Amino acid sequence: MQAFTAKLIAWQQAHGRHGLPWQNTRDPYAIWVSEIMLQQTQVATVIPYYQRFMARFPTLADLAAATEEDVLALWSGLGYYSRGRNLHRAALQVMECHDGAFPRDPSLIAELPGIGRSTAAAIAAFAFGRRLAILDGNVKRVLTRCFGIAGHPGDRAVENALWRQAEALLPESGIEAYTQGLMDLGATLCTRSRPRCAECPMSDLCFARRENRVRDFPGPKPRKALPEKATAMALLVCDGEIYLEKRPPTGIWGGLWSLPELPVGAPPEKSAAERYGVVVKSCQPLPGFTHTFSHFRLHIAPWLMAVRPGGKRAAEPGGLWLNLEEIRGAALPAPVKKLIADIQEKP
Repeated sequence: MQAFTAKLIAWQQAHGRHGLPWQNTRDPYAIWVSEIMLQQTQVATVIPYYQRFMARFPTLADLAAATEEDVLALWSGLGYYSRGRNLHRAALQVMECHDGAFPRDPSLIAELPGIGRSTAAAIAAFAFGRRLAILDGNVKRVLTRCFGIAGHPGDRAVENALWRQAEALLPESGIEAYTQGLMDLGATLCTRSRPRCAECPMSDLCFARRENRVRDFPGPKPRKALPEKATAMALLVCDGEIYLEKRPPTGIWGGLWSLPELPVGAPPEKSAAERYGVVVKSCQPLPGFTHTFSHFRLHIAPWLMAVRPGGKRAAEPGGLWLNLEEIRGAALPAPVKKLIADIQEKP
């Protein structure tokens, strides 16, 4: 145990990452934002989003004072939008329940929306030097390989074993370098595919390397076929504006603006006319595409319709017409934003 911990701290200090935008600070707000963005997202993807986000909301108070729409607009394209909504909700909660001061107690941090045990521990370690174990995806991979912990990490028994291992390894001092070292090791050397075992400081301690079973750890998730779903989307264009609807606050693309969806298989121009009170002047299909979420695959059939107002102009609660310049700054799902951009580029 001590050999693992000592090697990891020494390796991180010599070879780990030290120049990321959220490092070299004790500001819990900056650390918190980075930890939320890094959930299920690679560092290279996060960096430009993080920099834009912090430039727009440099303090927790600035984030709390913003609208959810402002937050999601900056989150557009980063995915897993519930993270952005929870970040905003948590900022409001800190202002209301903690007088605007980010809590130092890990149990209170974990009570904030979107923060679990591992994220709370990481924030407390980096911001306040608290001696706490983390267990994100990279850490799970490192521990299963080094200590031969078999099974899928998502299984409760395996996860409990990983938590016990993570807590047993905690150093008496140097928690920041140790915690960062676990993250760095999993992200740069002990990767999911093509791990660089020859460069790893744990190569002489690693069970998987010693047994030539690196590919066996961590154990695979039981495979299930992704459900297939389909929808039709309408690009209603009227006088240079496109109609958008606000998605429900929960579910896919929650809280974002998106194109209205029509019943699959029904005549799209008839559905649009009945639902939105427009007269459809022309209707043409656009190339369909598929967007894969973590839990299902969505097949999208878009329809481009030139319309004019009919008995009523589409202005339902939660809907609005925007011109292309306004759409650029709106909080749209990435595939919808790309679809609209592609239409704009067509002659």
